[in-house]
Amino acid sequence: MAAKPALAETTPPTLTDPANTVIMTLKGGDVYIQLRPDLAPNHTARIKELTAQGFYNGIVFHRVIDGFMAQTGDPTGTGMGGSGKKINAEFSPEPFARGIVGMARSSSPDSADSQFFITFAPARFLDGQYTVVGKVVSGMEFVDKIQRGEPPASPDKIIAMKLAAPAPAAEPTKAKE
Repeated sequence: MAAKPALAETTPPTLTDPANTVIMTLKGGDVYIQLRPDLAPNHTARIKELTAQGFYNGIVFHRVIDGFMAQTGDPTGTGMGGSGKKINAEFSPEPFARGIVGMARSSSPDSADSQFFITFAPARFLDGQYTVVGKVVSGMEFVDKIQRGEPPASPDKIIAMKLAAPAPAAEPTKAKE
């Protein structure tokens, strides 16, 4: 009886900024997202806060358009929900290239919340109109395999999302003497 071939293992990338890197586990493997606090400090802080709380674990990709993007971050799975905290736009000149992570929003520029999307291909028509919050630096092949649809018939989900480096613990306050 022949032995089963070993599963391919993905080597984690060398992280240049672990404190601003998110690891999103999909069914195919890990996706490493380098957050950009230099472009969007408030959005980056919110993504990190929600990630640390486990907010994104188990959330589906509810809108996935072939050749464009995969959107997630809505706990209701409908595209209408969020965490309940709106964030003002932080538009930048950073172009929407393949693998860019942007914040989803309604027609109001200041309506981004917890939903984000990852572009499958350049989407330059979004430049300056949506907040760039990061970029996939490893694992884009797993993003490419996300089930398509609006909504997908059998949506893929974020199995788990975690920070590459946990946030530093707060300094204990000393009692006044």
